[in-house]
Amino acid sequence: MEEEKKAISLDNVDSAEARENVEKGEQIMRKLDKESATRVLTGFTKKLFYVLCVLVSLYHLYVATFGGPLVLVHRAIHVAMMLGLAFMMYPFYSKSNKKRPTIVDWLLIALSMLAPIYMYTDYMGVVERAGNASTADMVMATILVVLVLEASRRVSGNALTILSLIFIAYGMFGRSMPGMFMHRGYTWLDLSNHLFANTEGIYGTSVDVAASYIFLFILFGCVMQKCGMGQFFNDIALALAGSTKGGPAKVSVIASGFLGSINGSAVANVVTTGAFTIPLMKKIGYSKEFAGAVESAASVGGQLLPPIMGAAAFIMAEMLSVKYSQIIIWAAVPALLYYLGIIIQVQLRASKDGLEGLPRDQLPKAGVVMRRQGHLLIPVIFLLYMLFFSGTTVIFSAVCTIGVTLVVAQLSKSTRMSLRSFVDALADGAKQTVSVAIACACVGIIIGVSSKTGFGLTMANTIISLGQTSILFTLVFTMITCMILGMGLPSIPAYIITASIAAPALGKLGISAGAAHMFSFYYAMFANLTPPVALASFAAAGLSGGDAMKTGVASVKLAIAGFIVPFMFVYAPQLMLIDTTLLEGIWVTFSACMGVFLIGVAVEGYFRTWVSWWLRIIITVGALALMRPGLETDIVGIACVVFLFLIQTRKAKKAKA
Repeated sequence: MEEEKKAISLDNVDSAEARENVEKGEQIMRKLDKESATRVLTGFTKKLFYVLCVLVSLYHLYVATFGGPLVLVHRAIHVAMMLGLAFMMYPFYSKSNKKRPTIVDWLLIALSMLAPIYMYTDYMGVVERAGNASTADMVMATILVVLVLEASRRVSGNALTILSLIFIAYGMFGRSMPGMFMHRGYTWLDLSNHLFANTEGIYGTSVDVAASYIFLFILFGCVMQKCGMGQFFNDIALALAGSTKGGPAKVSVIASGFLGSINGSAVANVVTTGAFTIPLMKKIGYSKEFAGAVESAASVGGQLLPPIMGAAAFIMAEMLSVKYSQIIIWAAVPALLYYLGIIIQVQLRASKDGLEGLPRDQLPKAGVVMRRQGHLLIPVIFLLYMLFFSGTTVIFSAVCTIGVTLVVAQLSKSTRMSLRSFVDALADGAKQTVSVAIACACVGIIIGVSSKTGFGLTMANTIISLGQTSILFTLVFTMITCMILGMGLPSIPAYIITASIAAPALGKLGISAGAAHMFSFYYAMFANLTPPVALASFAAAGLSGGDAMKTGVASVKLAIAGFIVPFMFVYAPQLMLIDTTLLEGIWVTFSACMGVFLIGVAVEGYFRTWVSWWLRIIITVGALALMRPGLETDIVGIACVVFLFLIQTRKAKKAKA
């Protein structure tokens, strides 16, 4: 028993270094991640903010369980709540008061409450006047737009706000636009009413998803964290992989993947798990840049990993009008390939550099971890059952899963939650939703203008004309667009904008809607990895002490399979298990895994011994062949695998002799 306590309490990293890294991580988040640069409230304001957050969570739970007000009223209430919390949390600029809101902030909070009050008291009037707005409607719409833009500027930075202003200008001055981008132009009365009085503007699909699915699943993640799920992921990953070759890096991949799927924030995931895993990787001999790259690549991939996939997957399900369980099925094999690619490179790098794992006597035992915390897997299993087999809605499934989590947590003293812990989780859930909700409201301005002016259709035709009806060129243009937007925007608005603009273009070329949206989703996420603006990579570099740009380049190399896979599932939807049989799905998955293995070998230049440059070219061709389903391509790919094994086995024997 004493040995078990020792193993579990060690955390397998020097405690002083861990604490130092946690503090460093918080500083890095505040510096790099605009969404984390919040006030540190004190005194009465802190207590008031806490109470308001709890009330916001209780409201959303009540609506999810028993139903709520009319659609536009509910969305208006949700946006007003998020605006109020945002103006309390985020200062006007970096030198504003960091401990309490200013008079201007309180004024903005008061103005935020006007829209739902106006909508509630004159709901039928607002709806009936849609398209023929009154002066009062225009004033209320203007206040709402200004508040959303200001909150977005504070929460997400300037990029999304500026982009929204450009779209507003485009909507109003369309007659002056050149060529195919010219449209009739709209007065501010017409445009503002479109953004305010229907479900195609600010109160559109993205806000609907934020007010329902996203809020509940963020709350579910907060409850799971309070019961110790993060520690469970770390401990079970250490127990299973810590002692293997390059073990700490594999621990980072496993723990960051699972945790990232729940919390949906790449940068937050990096500084949370990276505070412990990066020192471990450096300790066994990985370079600073490689250690940071492993953590950042694994953290970004969490949003691609079922069953929860961060938050954007809920928006994808709503935009495509498909069940969320269908998104999980589509995402399963691509996510497997992404993480397999990272694990393979980690293993090959450890073999190349002669790195070993951690001593077993310093690691927790899997049996002990499962006895203490294994029951925390029950809510995840229950959630999967509800999503796939119960026939109930996602919202009902989320509420039930939160309830099951609270019950299951009581089964062990180490995970038991007090009433205060649950209330803290309610407060954290509302607080963590603010950044997502504000981004969704702001992106509603862009989507609203696009729908009013027909910009989405125009852009789709432009993309097709640039690609000259070539699927490959169109995909490349779409990828570049997604990654440019992702560099300046949070992942959710980046995905929504690119999916709204690029997905129709891909659909016109015969690509399935699921593959088109998933393609946009992947590259919107990967902007967190790719220099020159790679927030996840830069955060990891800050923790590891490595060079930021080198860490970004190393992250891209580790995630290389993820950059290739989207092209593959567009050409071969079988990788998303679309229109395929069970046996075909198994074979496609196996052949794609072999392709990912060859890519890893080609990137690292090592398998059993050093791989020659000419052989790396051959196996790269074989990798691409294996990742595209088809008998001929599979034969070519398998031949390359066999050739690699023969050449490298012979070469390794000579080197050993």
